[in-house]
Amino acid sequence: MTIDVSFIARNITPSETYREHVRERVARLEHLAAGADSIEVKTSRPSSQRHSEQNVKVEVTLRGNGTVVRTEADDDDKTVAFDKAFTRLSERLRRLHDRRKDRRRQASVAEATADMVPVDSNVSLVEQVLAARKAEEQAAGMDVPEDTPVRIREKTFPVTPMTVDEAVDAMELVGHDFYLFQNSETGVPGVVYRRQGWQYGVISLDESLPADHVPDGGRERFYGEKKAAAAE
Repeated sequence: MTIDVSFIARNITPSETYREHVRERVARLEHLAAGADSIEVKTSRPSSQRHSEQNVKVEVTLRGNGTVVRTEADDDDKTVAFDKAFTRLSERLRRLHDRRKDRRRQASVAEATADMVPVDSNVSLVEQVLAARKAEEQAAGMDVPEDTPVRIREKTFPVTPMTVDEAVDAMELVGHDFYLFQNSETGVPGVVYRRQGWQYGVISLDESLPADHVPDGGRERFYGEKKAAAAE
């Protein structure tokens, strides 16, 4: 199926050569974007150009089957900016495509956490993270202010029931290290997150557990094994 390409421009006029370049790149992506039906390319230039030489921003948004994949890039040349954003989009789709074929063994919880430094229970995690970041920046010779405010940004999203595998796919496509979702099999909210390599974790909530419950090592399974079992 051919992916429909649409263009949005702000403070800039994309040439036909640029549009044709975009269409050619999109046409070569279709084998990785099965189910995608449209892609939007937004090219914009800020009204004020005094802050940066890289004053052209390109946002690429791929849509299809209820999935949205969005990447962006900046450059002083709009074609280069598009190529950067499009390459990031392709890498996400290729990673998803490859992972669906990969069935390598996942590391145990003990293996994954073997090199982790124990946290100090007497100091808040926020304070520990800020202290570690400050130490790294000072070691790199950066000028670190003494008092850095902690900012918290709040967002609200609609509830979208999905399986754990679908949540992993969605996380990869948006390029985040975690993804909040509602498990369609249990109705319980959870978070999938990225670990090392092709490994992922999922954290769920259970209101029936006591407040002092200590989670065990958890259980492991392979990506796609439930779908494969259902097909047998």
